[in-house]
Amino acid sequence: MNQDPFDGLTEFLAVAEHKSFTQAASQLGVTPTAVSQAVKNLERRTGVLLFQRTTRRVALTEAGSSLFARLRPAATEIGDALAVLGSYRERPMGTLRLTAPRLSGTLLLEPLIPRFRAAYPDVNLEISLDDATVDLVSEGFDAGIRLGESLEKDMIAVRLTPDLAWSVVGAPGYFARAGRPQTPEELTRHQGIGYRFITSGRPHRWEFRHRGRDFTVGVQGALVVNDRQLLLATARAGQGLAYACDIEIADDLASGRLERVLQAFVPPSSGLYLYFPSRTQSQPKLRAFIDTARAWVAEQERS
Repeated sequence: MNQDPFDGLTEFLAVAEHKSFTQAASQLGVTPTAVSQAVKNLERRTGVLLFQRTTRRVALTEAGSSLFARLRPAATEIGDALAVLGSYRERPMGTLRLTAPRLSGTLLLEPLIPRFRAAYPDVNLEISLDDATVDLVSEGFDAGIRLGESLEKDMIAVRLTPDLAWSVVGAPGYFARAGRPQTPEELTRHQGIGYRFITSGRPHRWEFRHRGRDFTVGVQGALVVNDRQLLLATARAGQGLAYACDIEIADDLASGRLERVLQAFVPPSSGLYLYFPSRTQSQPKLRAFIDTARAWVAEQERS
């Protein structure tokens, strides 16, 4: 079995500092015998005598003085490094890595980022927008934002939005040309703009509900995109129907650039949640983001 090269060094440094096995033992919270044995083992392992011992004094040998001169600065650096590490427990700092769906970019992250950065300048934010399900631990993320219905049961979740409303929308020009579907089944006779998730490569199936029954429809059309801004831009251009969250299209609906159809058949989805493993919530940087997000949510609810 390989010997740990650090064995005995703590005891050696304490004795060298105090010139006393008794005082070194008191500093380390062990017995003088334990300190003496650790130093003897170090001397045996290196084959070099490090201390001259008499009944009244302890002195470093030439080899011991050389070792102490080399180790003392290193020990100071290690102590400083541990002190810095301790600051991670006391204040938010470091890099916070988040994964979030593209939908949340405008809805949540745009208002949250400047607020969080202003309050916690020592925390670097790294945000990955990805609509696919992401394993936080294996991918190295501290937390994620996803629809509540897609979260794993063992995650801690903090609600960020109420349930989300969705709509099937198209441009007035499209409806003038192709008419308006009255039921989801009629979508087979319309051009639907497909949306494909980047990571999984799966197409998004449009979700509907009728008389208590939930079902999905795979849209038919000559256009498939993997970017939500492009999805809405092509819908505004009259290229077909799109399935979008009402928050994404609020301005388009207000201006008349897009109009809803099939509203009675489109169910809401669960809201967006910040989620994370329970063991990571003690990190000050994550706690700070949670507190910032909760304060923002509270303000939205009051307004």
